[in-house]
Amino acid sequence: MTSLNFDRDRQRELFRVILAVSIIIVGLTHFLRPVQYARIVPPPFPAPLMMVYLSGLFEILGGIGLMIPAVSTAAAWGLIILFVAVFPANVYQAIYHISIEGIPNQPWLYWVRLPFQIVLIAWAGWYTHEPRTRPRNF
Repeated sequence: MTSLNFDRDRQRELFRVILAVSIIIVGLTHFLRPVQYARIVPPPFPAPLMMVYLSGLFEILGGIGLMIPAVSTAAAWGLIILFVAVFPANVYQAIYHISIEGIPNQPWLYWVRLPFQIVLIAWAGWYTHEPRTRPRNF
């Protein structure tokens, strides 16, 4: 049983690294191609470029924070909030078939991406609490 818990802990940490690195990379692309991302900011939101830079910054900070034990729980909650906050842009992109350079321009893919936000929220949610403590084997 101890080895099973160890494997789960390793798996959890591997997925933490995958999420952190992935979100940092996505955040960096907001600075590399900000105009592309600004195109999917819905019109009611002010200052699309500023929104893109802020979301990119928070993605990078969230990814880094996820890897720092002292702030990882707060970072996970921040990522959840971010994933909810960017959802209107994803919906806008799907409705109006707005392509972003470097992402396959397939309208069906934009729709498939929407429920994936739930996966991202759940994934970040996995790190909003410490793993259950295990009984010690003597």
